[in-house]
Amino acid sequence: MVAVAETVRPSPRRRRLPGSGTLAFIGRLFRDKPLGAFGFVICVLFLFAGIFADVLAPYGYNQINPINRLKPPSERFWLGTDNLGRDMLSRCLYGAQLSVIIGLSAAALATVVSVLIGIVSGYLGGKFDMIMQRFVDAWMSFPDLIILIVVVSVVGPGMGPVIVLLGLLYGIGGSRIIRGAVLSVRENAYVHAAQSTGASMPRILWRHILPNVMAPVIVLFTTRVGAVILAESGLAFLGLGVPPPAPTWGGMLSGSGRSYMYMAPWLALAPGLCITIVVYAINVFGDALRDLLDPRMRGSR
Repeated sequence: MVAVAETVRPSPRRRRLPGSGTLAFIGRLFRDKPLGAFGFVICVLFLFAGIFADVLAPYGYNQINPINRLKPPSERFWLGTDNLGRDMLSRCLYGAQLSVIIGLSAAALATVVSVLIGIVSGYLGGKFDMIMQRFVDAWMSFPDLIILIVVVSVVGPGMGPVIVLLGLLYGIGGSRIIRGAVLSVRENAYVHAAQSTGASMPRILWRHILPNVMAPVIVLFTTRVGAVILAESGLAFLGLGVPPPAPTWGGMLSGSGRSYMYMAPWLALAPGLCITIVVYAINVFGDALRDLLDPRMRGSR
């Protein structure tokens, strides 16, 4: 008898709906990491409030009305007013707008600096890596606050200098994390295969190294946003941040919040709670991202 082989038709591939991977990841976030999901919701609300502060704020951030001076929280003024009669809710919303701009810009710059230094140093190794890491050690040996105070005192306060300074400060220190990830990735077989085929170093870094270290890069970016907001608030509290009348949360704490905190405690509580809630939410969201993106921790609850 002659056996007739049956042709097996390959099963048709399921088309992946656009955005389904993102939706599945968000579903895992809410299912496996409820605290991280809470931080994600707070981050989205914070981003929304910062982008649409001009629409959401009931008053201007510098709209002075001495008649409403030091009014407690009420139906008209949800967070009360300051010593000049300005609405605290409006000023906190505009402060969120400044924090969004400074936090995202400085964190993006810090991530780019960390990726450039970490990938090149980790891939090349040798003397270049040793010299670069000694420079990073020397940079990290100085206290962050001292560097911020000295440089801003010399350059002058403002949004641009603060973004560049915070980006370089956290970028150089964060390169250690990216370098550690690159050291493990560069020993994989696909990197050696690319080297044996004569691929150039920029192509290997761009096509093989960078995509495989994106998980720590994303986590590094999220954690840097919270650190930048906290550092900018500290600079504004010391009078070295964005100059007034721009409403920053740290500036509100150091100005009327410190002078009238016993007479009107809401002046210090409103910006202080904003800083605390936002930084905490960003940190727990970053921790949840680390757990979900790390293959070694996918089975953990």
